[in-house]
Amino acid sequence: MKKRDFLKSTAAITMGAFLPSPLWALSKNGRLRTAHIGVSNMGGEDLKSISSHKMVDVVALCDVDSKALEEAGKAHPGAKLYKDYRVLFKEMKDEIDAVIVSTPDHTHAPASMLAMENNKPVYCQKPLTHHVAEARAMRKMAEKKKLVTQMGIQVHSFYDYKLATLLIQSGIIGKVKTVRAWSPKNWGYDGPVPEGADPVPDNLDWNLWLGTAAERSYKKDMYHPGNWRKIMDYGCGTLGDMGVHIFDTPYNALKLDVPKTIKNSCRPTNGFGFPEKNVVTYEFPGTAYTADTLTWIWSDGPGAPEKHEELELPGNDELPDQGAMFIGEKGRLLLPHFMQLPRHIVNGEYQELDLSIIKDQDQIGEPTKSYSIEGNKHYHQFVDACLGKAECSAPFSYSARLTETILLGVIAGRFPNKTLHWDNKKAKFSEPEANAYLDSPYRKF
Repeated sequence: MKKRDFLKSTAAITMGAFLPSPLWALSKNGRLRTAHIGVSNMGGEDLKSISSHKMVDVVALCDVDSKALEEAGKAHPGAKLYKDYRVLFKEMKDEIDAVIVSTPDHTHAPASMLAMENNKPVYCQKPLTHHVAEARAMRKMAEKKKLVTQMGIQVHSFYDYKLATLLIQSGIIGKVKTVRAWSPKNWGYDGPVPEGADPVPDNLDWNLWLGTAAERSYKKDMYHPGNWRKIMDYGCGTLGDMGVHIFDTPYNALKLDVPKTIKNSCRPTNGFGFPEKNVVTYEFPGTAYTADTLTWIWSDGPGAPEKHEELELPGNDELPDQGAMFIGEKGRLLLPHFMQLPRHIVNGEYQELDLSIIKDQDQIGEPTKSYSIEGNKHYHQFVDACLGKAECSAPFSYSARLTETILLGVIAGRFPNKTLHWDNKKAKFSEPEANAYLDSPYRKF
């Protein structure tokens, strides 16, 4: 089945379609009934954070790994358990109010689109989708159905990231000409393509784990439970993992859309695993907060970033392991990742931050290094939005564009050192060979 056919079928909305308000389907006691698709690793953290809201009732859990499902079920004994999200929706669509999707990247769109087709608000882990076509389809459906949506970029709601956004937009360093961002994480794989097959563990439904992805034999320790981010068919590499977090604040603060050009300096593709080291250069059209053109440089893998004068810190201080540097007309702003205050640098010296720009302390919160305090904010914002008491700060209208930007850099990794030109209106590259990776067929499973 072609992915475009799937997206067309799930996005088909008639004029008479039900357009829900935030309170459309709440149970009689005004609580939010949630279904969780993917409950291990990050899915477990999402489940914990969503369920910590006092107005949430977890009514359904779904995972292709029976061990993970059983463990999650112990904490929520009243929830019904499923291994196939399609069966969950068939049996419980009238008993759930919102859906949390915390699966590997390649399953985000199929599960989320089905949830939205059933008029359910969706909280979906980052990156929003595995393919550009999926990101555009999810944004379109969410907007047409007027659904509450949120992408799982928790740091978007953290104090330090909110503060950095306010500082940049206040003009503290003038118009920004360059952003450098980095992470030493290595969701790359430069090894050989695995051959043969290993026995599938009794606890794993391999067919359901693959879902719409192409058929592939199971190999121990290669895909499930944690290494799928390295593999092109399932993940989006380090850029798709950490890049979404670290790009988020510059993207939001500078009011960027999608880039004009993208180039990835990396090893030649092997068609299976992502390169272990990437240097991705984006060129964006200017905005009110940037120069006429903004250059954005991402570096990942061991040793990232390479030394550069724009990254030098006063007193020969070391760069944080992960973060972003804004380079503007009147100075620089360093934003570590995460729970560290931004640092203002002018003429090689640190400057005291001007916090007078904060007009409403309630909207930004208080500085803290406690993840337990900061971590639930983003999740609870989604719950409160479903209850009609808040608005989501990373809805699909925003996060789909951010994801598209990230995915264009991922695609560029298949064409090392070649500049790709992106046509936003046509949703196509000028280079026809690159357009093949904007989408892919969906397997029937």
